[in-house]
Amino acid sequence: MRMNRLGIWGALAALSFVAGAANAGTFPDFGYKPPSSYTGALFQLSQDYPKQMPNSAPPAFFAQVPKPLTNDFEKWRPYVDEVKKYCLEGNVETDWVVQKNRVRRWYHAPWQHYGPDGREGVHGLTKEAQIQPLQLAPTQKTAGQTYAVGIYNDLGGYTFGQVWKDPQNPDPRYTSKPNSFPNGTVVCKALFADVVQSEVPFLQNPVQWDAYITDSFKSSNRVMRKVALIQMDFAVRDTRIPGTGWIFGTFQYNGAKTGKAGWDNLVPVGVMWGNDPQDNGNTYSNPQPTVTKINPNLKETAINANTRELPPTHLGWNGRLNGPVDNPVSACMSCHMTAEAPAVSPMNPTFQANPPPMGSPEWMRWFQNEPAGQPFDPGKALSTDYSLQLAGGLQNFYDWKCNQGGVFVNGGDACTNRANVRLQLNAVPKPVKIFKVTRDPGLDDIH
Repeated sequence: MRMNRLGIWGALAALSFVAGAANAGTFPDFGYKPPSSYTGALFQLSQDYPKQMPNSAPPAFFAQVPKPLTNDFEKWRPYVDEVKKYCLEGNVETDWVVQKNRVRRWYHAPWQHYGPDGREGVHGLTKEAQIQPLQLAPTQKTAGQTYAVGIYNDLGGYTFGQVWKDPQNPDPRYTSKPNSFPNGTVVCKALFADVVQSEVPFLQNPVQWDAYITDSFKSSNRVMRKVALIQMDFAVRDTRIPGTGWIFGTFQYNGAKTGKAGWDNLVPVGVMWGNDPQDNGNTYSNPQPTVTKINPNLKETAINANTRELPPTHLGWNGRLNGPVDNPVSACMSCHMTAEAPAVSPMNPTFQANPPPMGSPEWMRWFQNEPAGQPFDPGKALSTDYSLQLAGGLQNFYDWKCNQGGVFVNGGDACTNRANVRLQLNAVPKPVKIFKVTRDPGLDDIH
């Protein structure tokens, strides 16, 4: 038999378990240990998931959801401000070492350590996507890359604990209909940019983290480098929301807001609670922004129109919500609605050979309102309920478990050729093709 590329990564991941250097608990903390020249603390995965469903009321900001739902962002501002506070309080003071948060408990998703885009060992950042020239500002002439770390509140942590209760046999049925993440689940994700900061005016007075990252997006060579806070996303499970049962939002850094470095410089871009399936135009798409183009026809997205607060930003496809380092032909909910195991469809219609025409019925499949817990490909996959980290972690785990032994001469992998292997994914038919759970297909080229 021969070892394929991902099998090699699996073997390395297995060594992490044995060596213990990156493994403080059941799941490895990170996949890339910084060099000996780094003498600071190492990232530890928050993985003491609640074993019982937390008996907690929905966060107080639930009371701030506007009634009726509206595309007027100013009516959403009190809600967004409170979500920002919820994500940051107790975390900024501890430099996002969430185990030290004295306000509330937060948890990380397991199995993000694996593969070429896996967690680095300083802050637990994973590689996200390339930043194209001119994506952030007209003065941004060089490309860059994005790294991020996501956290889940106690309800989200409980759900991860249920899916991964058996670490060798995770069960995504806990997030697939009739199940889903519980009402009140909150996800927050901090995103950092590796760019020439002088080319991006809104990154003045930056919040910077040390990180062990690749020296360029298409490289596998890791170096210690400072990255700058550029964006923070959130997702809230809210069963009152029609169609999807989720609210997504994002913030963009603007160092001119306070004139000094700080997380307070995160200003709201907007919120969305649906994909506006009826809107199939392309008039407001804006991949290289000089202004922010707001689409007034969208009914399920509300964008911050305060140009003194929000720097020009590209948003998502035809003005749907997306952050500055996100895909300008997608949207927050469009990406996340594809979260399933196995990943039968790509995250975006452009992530495949011969993508459908923009705005066509085939294209609009990625811009429907999918209920919480419903798979993007019903009957072919199990939903991970808008959680791409859960979907990606499951994909990483099964690649390690099944492919680390190589490809067999008579076909199949270690899972299909090994007796008594229990896999919950056998609850759905094995797909002909599985897509990588990735925000940038360029990551497939990194070895």
